Amino acid sequence: MKTNKPRSKGRTVFLIVWLGVVVGLLAAILLIGIPQGESEDLRELMQDAVLHETNKVSLFGLAVSPALLSAYIMTGALLVAALLIRLIAVPRFRTVPGRFQTLMEKAVDFFSDIAKGNSPRKTGFVAAYIFSAGVYVFFSTVFEMLGIQAVTTEGKSVALPAPLADINGALAMGFLSFFVIFGAGLVVNGPKGALKVLKDFSLPVSMSFRLFGALLSGLIVTELVYHYTALSFGLPVLVGVVFTLLHAVIQAYVLSMLVSIFYGEAVAPPKAGKQTQQAPQ
Repeated sequence: MKTNKPRSKGRTVFLIVWLGVVVGLLAAILLIGIPQGESEDLRELMQDAVLHETNKVSLFGLAVSPALLSAYIMTGALLVAALLIRLIAVPRFRTVPGRFQTLMEKAVDFFSDIAKGNSPRKTGFVAAYIFSAGVYVFFSTVFEMLGIQAVTTEGKSVALPAPLADINGALAMGFLSFFVIFGAGLVVNGPKGALKVLKDFSLPVSMSFRLFGALLSGLIVTELVYHYTALSFGLPVLVGVVFTLLHAVIQAYVLSMLVSIFYGEAVAPPKAGKQTQQAPQ
């Protein structure tokens, strides 16, 4: 009974604080109301969120989409993190793992199990690829939550979006995954394996638009919530965090599953002919 009293007091304090925050937000909404004045056109806002044609940033003297700058930053950060983990953390791994080692082993086992379950043949390469792709999709999606600011060519300040929120970034990921599957089919099964992969010509486009559409839907919902003043107190934080984390986890998992499944089909041994399948009489 003594151990439950501090917990109950803590929950009561948390509930009181939470209710106070909610009441304060509602009071702010009633006091401020809907501002009378010019606001950003929602249509232009949505169009820029999809095409990224208005707010350009300068990169090596070229006006490019902010998502490209996000992709370079995210790629560099992941490469540096991988190098530090390999040089500093991995040599210190022990038989009895610590927290960080356990986390790393769980992540590796997760993607390795996906690869073995969907592509039992030649699993080493696809396991490494879906691990890299899944980590990139997850952290590049979470990247937009950092709110890193950049200055556009027009002198405005914008938050860098997720790299895959740009259709070009999603297409790059989709076609890279397709070339991995195509190359595996060509190396393992020769021209027949490559032709088998080429039959699914819509695969890179479908994977690309699945990534782009999922991330864009979260962005549009968040922007819509921000656009209306009555909903812009506290709610955008919850909506943005929930949508971003859900998309990061779901899209990393879906991409890993799709790549491993199609990879398994590409490297599967060719089916035996009818003569070898019939039992001798």
